[in-house]
Amino acid sequence: MSLVNYSILLAEVNRYKDQVTHLYFFILLFLFSTICNAQKETRCQIKICNDPNTFWWTGLIAQADIMPLKNGYNANLANNYGNQVQPLLLSNRGHVIWSENSFGIEVNSDTLCIISPDSSLVFIHAGETLKDGYSYASKKFFPASGKLPDESLFAEPQYNTWIELMYDQNQKDILDYARQILNSGFEPGVFMIDDNWQEDYGKWDFHPGRFSNPKALVDTLHEMGFKVMLWICPLVSPDCDVFRRLQKERMLLEDKSGNAFITKWWNGYSGILDLSKDEANQWFIGQLDNLIEEYNIDGYKFDAGDFNHYTDCYSEGKKVTVQEHCEYYALLGLKYPLNEYRAMWKMGGQPIANRLRDKEHTWADLQKLIPGILLQGIMGYTFACPDLIGGGEFISFLKTETIDQDLIVRSAQCHALMPMMQFSVAPWRILDTEHLEACKKAVQIRKKFTPLILKLARESANTGEPIVRPLEYVFPHQGFAKVQDQFMLGENILIAPVVNKKTTRLVALPEGKWKDDMGVIYDGGKTITIEAGLDRLPYFKNLNRK
Repeated sequence: MSLVNYSILLAEVNRYKDQVTHLYFFILLFLFSTICNAQKETRCQIKICNDPNTFWWTGLIAQADIMPLKNGYNANLANNYGNQVQPLLLSNRGHVIWSENSFGIEVNSDTLCIISPDSSLVFIHAGETLKDGYSYASKKFFPASGKLPDESLFAEPQYNTWIELMYDQNQKDILDYARQILNSGFEPGVFMIDDNWQEDYGKWDFHPGRFSNPKALVDTLHEMGFKVMLWICPLVSPDCDVFRRLQKERMLLEDKSGNAFITKWWNGYSGILDLSKDEANQWFIGQLDNLIEEYNIDGYKFDAGDFNHYTDCYSEGKKVTVQEHCEYYALLGLKYPLNEYRAMWKMGGQPIANRLRDKEHTWADLQKLIPGILLQGIMGYTFACPDLIGGGEFISFLKTETIDQDLIVRSAQCHALMPMMQFSVAPWRILDTEHLEACKKAVQIRKKFTPLILKLARESANTGEPIVRPLEYVFPHQGFAKVQDQFMLGENILIAPVVNKKTTRLVALPEGKWKDDMGVIYDGGKTITIEAGLDRLPYFKNLNRK
């Protein structure tokens, strides 16, 4: 760690020693040591004494539900845990810790310890609030690009064929699913054809046995009002002709001996495109552009960018880190405004739609949506999608009797006022009339707020500001740091979805006057109990702000 950063920390210690109001604020301790190995690398460490009034969040999106960080927390950003990662920590007191590379985090009863393998670790006191810290980090480390993903992702619901068809993606059933969407009273939006539409991994054309006329399929979907996305990945099946060609031209990642590296992933074993090479990028882009030219495909769901797929991979003898591979994959997707990613590294502020990792069809996993979407926002991944309505783990949907209809409705309500809303399991197939109507009502509520969501998305493209925000972000130091079941849509709309089996819920209202979705006005600065029947998504407008 550089002497400059040590001076910053030392200045912080002196600053708080002289402020009575921060007498019991944590003492910042800096321990730095240089460990020289054969590569002359530097190992840095920051230790911060815990303070009961200071809360920290870090960029492991999959673990959002266990933040702010608590005693016993232990993680390493060298693992993406199936979701986005940002090498960042923020506190509610305006502190920022950033690294260009991954680092480890350990929390015990006394200290928060950050351990970095190199000297890029920096500590900044950027202000007094969570918003101050985020604003500084956003501008400094992941500035907004001025662009946003295709606005269709925000403007209408999305539909994904995964839960209904799984690996049996075929022309007839895809068209049936699309027709059922419209016939059931739902509006068209982005339509995602999921895994196994293709001939093979790496052979990116429609499987001729399952698709008799893919151009007609896409044309029909367009005529129905949908935009069409295809699932893709950077993997190549090792027993196909494409693999042999790419291996010969050294466009696949290799093992230490120079042979094509074969990774084990959730659907078998595959080679991996070496996206650190321009020629591999151009080959992949050529495949995707050909689908656009041949079939008028609108965009792509970029899956399987997880760190663990790239462990011990080399590019012509040079080791490329797992984070670099993930970032190369993300950079490729910037060419396509209609996109979606799940695994991500250090791409905050970019026009990429980032989905939360697949959730199980359980109340416990439904309760992870709000913490996840809020953490995405304050880590720079503001164009966020909260998984699939009802859950993305398909095993729960194999038997109708395992489906909880209340959970589907509450999940749809939770999605409704988030940046994006994505269906997969067909509500008209699994819900009775009462539950289906409640689900449709959630979509109509979203339609009412779509202009605001689009406005906030456009602003985020230029400012980096989250679309949905933690209460602590908007109302700092008022006791909201641990609130995980409410969120703000912009500055003025507070949303309090029901995320359990109850029909009542507690709502923490900040100071001021608040008008709810039923027209009732409340004095804030207190916690209230409200009735929230199955078809109600509670939200509140701040009457003290324009």
